Amino acid sequence: MRAADLLAQASELVSQTRAATHGDAHANHWNIARLWNAFLSIRPEPADPLSPRDVALMMALLKIARTQLGDYNSDDYVDAAGYIAIAQEVGAIAEVLADE
Repeated sequence: MRAADLLAQASELVSQTRAATHGDAHANHWNIARLWNAFLSIRPEPADPLSPRDVALMMALLKIARTQLGDYNSDDYVDAAGYIAIAQEVGAIAEVLADE
């Protein structure tokens, strides 16, 4: 794919398809930022580097934020559940590795 074609496709997705699904991009990203800031502020050690578990939980929060704008999209719920499952799995692996 040529760069111009990729950019044209991205432009169409962002301005049309995704805008209908996820709502206004500015408002959506503000919602995500609010949830991520809240998550980061309540971690036991807020200044610690992010772990894979943290990333998975924050991705679930991104999907949760998307439920507040745009059209109903069942994928947001499925994806959020998937990220929660990933968070549990990578968190469990981290505990096993820490015990070794």
